[in-house]
Amino acid sequence: MATEIRVPTLGESVTEATIAQWFKKPGDAVNADEPIVELETDKVTVEVPAPASGTLSDILVKEGDTVEVGALLGQIAEGAGAAAPAKAAAPAADKPAAKSAAPAAETIDVLVPSAGESVTEAEVGEWFVKVGDSVKVDETLVELETDKAAQEIPAPQAGTVVEISASTGDTVTPGQLLARIAVGAGAAAAASAAAAAPAPAAAAAGSSMPPAPSAAKMMAEKGLSADQVAGSGKRGQVLKGDVIAAVAAGMTAPAQAAAPVAARPASLPEDEVREERVRMTKLRQTIARRLKDAQNTAAMLTTYNEVDMGPVMELRKTYKDLFEKKHGVKLGFMGFFTKAVCHALKEIPAVNAEIDGTDIIYKNYCHVGVAVGTDKGLVVPVVRDADQMSIAQIEQEIGNLGRKARDGKLGMADMTGGTFTISNGGVYGSLMSSPILNAPQSGILGMHKIQERPMVVNGQIVARPMMYLALSYDHRIVDGKEAVTFLVRVKESLEDVQRLVLDL
Repeated sequence: MATEIRVPTLGESVTEATIAQWFKKPGDAVNADEPIVELETDKVTVEVPAPASGTLSDILVKEGDTVEVGALLGQIAEGAGAAAPAKAAAPAADKPAAKSAAPAAETIDVLVPSAGESVTEAEVGEWFVKVGDSVKVDETLVELETDKAAQEIPAPQAGTVVEISASTGDTVTPGQLLARIAVGAGAAAAASAAAAAPAPAAAAAGSSMPPAPSAAKMMAEKGLSADQVAGSGKRGQVLKGDVIAAVAAGMTAPAQAAAPVAARPASLPEDEVREERVRMTKLRQTIARRLKDAQNTAAMLTTYNEVDMGPVMELRKTYKDLFEKKHGVKLGFMGFFTKAVCHALKEIPAVNAEIDGTDIIYKNYCHVGVAVGTDKGLVVPVVRDADQMSIAQIEQEIGNLGRKARDGKLGMADMTGGTFTISNGGVYGSLMSSPILNAPQSGILGMHKIQERPMVVNGQIVARPMMYLALSYDHRIVDGKEAVTFLVRVKESLEDVQRLVLDL
């Protein structure tokens, strides 16, 4: 009786894969769960294990062929594999022997979780464990950094770490193996074998693996060479997704790359020894790219005004204790500003819209992003449907999002879908600045430091607590009149705070 080897399910959006390489040939003995063939998709490489022990009798698709999920790849005949000597079942040379060191132990795979529809990769940050360590359930194993936030990966079960498959700095994709944990009676033996196994040699610069067939085809179409594309597959193999990412990043054929970025001038020898070079985190790289893209894409302009914060400060002083007692959160300024912004967005909908090609998309809702500075960079969690919330509800949601940001627990759902952004540089002492748009949004409001300044009120010069406001906007969609009117409406709402309470 023969056992079929079929293409496994590769993810909800993946329908086909390419045969990257076979680890066995017809007639070879195989053991159950031994890697037998490697598949490559546009996102990741996947090793298909043998479903049973025996002898590989047939290979029905050759390397380079494209197959659909569920397609028959080959067949295993019963009999020989179970009795095969251990070295006949050894995995490929780059596979650690620790994988089969403790047959009595059940191993649990720790995979890269899905981080949201728009996130296709993450960077491995700090590992908190090493091979041989015992871990408890939910104990943090490693931190992953995406272009949005950092995410801690917990242990799914208690056990012993027997394999770590990705190093700090590696780029990984959802579903990719991070580590294996041995559980059960054989865990200790598996850990001892794993810890004793020699570490694999460091990979040489570049990759000895040829590009995956689909990647090679696309590289030829785009005129790219292998040294222009960083591979994320096994042993640095270039995948189709890597080529797509390189093209999206602006990589062109060598003949067209006429204007490379100027090289950084070398430091003086006496200065170089006092310098420290630190690799940018994934989040910081994305912040840099998105801010520069916003400058290059939008016709960005900034208009300014100032607001007398006296009425808001007096109301806050009068009711802050009662407010905190009733709602369980402190009464700050962000609730007032968010509410004022929502009122102005309803009147000036262009500021709440975005451009999509030759279309303008008007948003009939207000998802207000609130920029929060963390030790890992700027993140912008979103207060959804802020226009339907009271000031108390807004303050509660902002407080909740702020705590999650500081603890590194923001999810993708917390940071996507914003239609307008508020940035409060005043908490750091900024008196005036011009915020950069959070693309594809068309407007961002900059708040600043409250400072007493001499103002003329009813013919008298008095000291008033004033704040400069700055609205940066995309002039392709927002006219100057609309931008100025928007900022005036925010000013009017804050200086006549009863308008916010009465929803006027």
